[in-house]
Amino acid sequence: MKQGLSLRVSQHLALTPQLQQSIRLLQLSTLELSQEVEQMLDENPFLELTQDEAPREEFGLTQADTPVSEGEREMEYAPNSVADYADSTGASGQKDEDVTPLTGADEPSWDGDGTTELVPDDGEWGTDAKARANNLGDGNDTDATELARSQESLQSHLHRQALSLRLSETDANALRFLIESLNSDGYLEDPLEDLARGLAGSDEEQVDDLVHHFTVALGLLHSLEPAGVGARDLGECLRLQLRAKMDDVLNPPGAEAAVLLALALRICAQPMELLARRDVKTLVQRCGGTDAHTREAIALIARLEPKPGRRFVDVERNIVVPDVLVLPAGNTRVGATPQFRVMLNPDVMPKLRVHDIYANVLRNHRGGGKDSASYAGLQQRLQEARWFIKNIQQRFDTILRVSTAIVERQKSFFTHGELAMRPLVLREIADELGLHESTISRVTTAKYMATPFGTFELKYFFGSGLGTESGGNASSTAVRALIKQFISAESNAKPLSDNQISEMLKEQGIECARRTVAKYREGLKIAPASLRKAL
Repeated sequence: MKQGLSLRVSQHLALTPQLQQSIRLLQLSTLELSQEVEQMLDENPFLELTQDEAPREEFGLTQADTPVSEGEREMEYAPNSVADYADSTGASGQKDEDVTPLTGADEPSWDGDGTTELVPDDGEWGTDAKARANNLGDGNDTDATELARSQESLQSHLHRQALSLRLSETDANALRFLIESLNSDGYLEDPLEDLARGLAGSDEEQVDDLVHHFTVALGLLHSLEPAGVGARDLGECLRLQLRAKMDDVLNPPGAEAAVLLALALRICAQPMELLARRDVKTLVQRCGGTDAHTREAIALIARLEPKPGRRFVDVERNIVVPDVLVLPAGNTRVGATPQFRVMLNPDVMPKLRVHDIYANVLRNHRGGGKDSASYAGLQQRLQEARWFIKNIQQRFDTILRVSTAIVERQKSFFTHGELAMRPLVLREIADELGLHESTISRVTTAKYMATPFGTFELKYFFGSGLGTESGGNASSTAVRALIKQFISAESNAKPLSDNQISEMLKEQGIECARRTVAKYREGLKIAPASLRKAL
């Protein structure tokens, strides 16, 4: 190998820590931003929450509305990390093929211009939002997250019922084991023999003994609430619930309700495919009921719970808090054009400021000698706090700008509802605000807007367009709403097929193929016509 020197011209783009943080904060949801603020408050002594009103730093919407240069647009398209950016620049249209990430000489620095001089009041870095409690209260407030997680589990519910049964120690242990073997839906998936072999191994005598105790315990489990728990399959689950209803029937055995329940039990003993297809003719032949009684029995079965453990599932409950509020404003007279006011939700905006006492101490104490390293570290922390506050302010300013543009474009929705939604793509908002599409995408992800028709994610207001006979476009959201309206008004005896809905849309002047109707219907979680047909 021969060593030598050579000259090479290349373009180098390094993302500063400030820009990386700005991009990351922009794409965070409200909950994630709250966690980020709490973490920063714990790590940075120069950052604090305040209840006092503080003037904004001269950065807000006035500056945000200034034209954006092409260079800054390219910077907005920066990915989440420097490494990702280096991977993406190959297709970004740059002439140079070598784009290097930050090197050791480009270590993150929050030094800014290197000064620690304070502005007349460091409170100018604060935002004008109400401060969060941040768990700093007197401890009497109830945490909503803890309340959501306090739901009783299925196993706990069953164990509590088992305590009221007078069982031997062996049977109680067998019942406890079966309860712990249930899945989240309340089904016992493993056969009793497999459960016994998992405990006894190859000892056949002990396996038989365990199977006997498990069989007794299974009968006890089937008697517990909710009805149907401990079933091995769907058919057994439905039969257990029907038997529980049968026990509750107070009329004589020959009463109509008892006859209907008996017929439903016979239907549930048949293959579930017949019930799923609602094959009334075959079920009448196999179960011996009349056509009318069979349909009534199927309707009764349809009201049963196929997953007994559903209501005990400990799902994570996320309360959606809107980032933006849209309120009626302006002239409200009949016939006047409705006006709307767009504002940020003050409850989601952390009110931060630089800690005055610590910042003044740092300004008055010039480190030297042995203290120079500590002084430089504290100065970097101070600059980091300032940039963090500024980036949060910029985040909310950008969200407000994008939301205002969306409301302006979708005024018909805020007046008439989703049927009046217009086609809208990210590029339209990006071009209007002078931002990059990636910035609009980050802003509209996991951010919510409270409207007169409910709370929606900002992405909800974007949708492709379908051609119309007049040459215009209809929003896919409006088409979905129209399909939902058609199906809600259909006859239960003769539900509309996808092809019929497609023809009805054509009568409205909207070109929508049958397969597109099927895709929209599935997206709305609406069953096909064969399953919507009333019995």
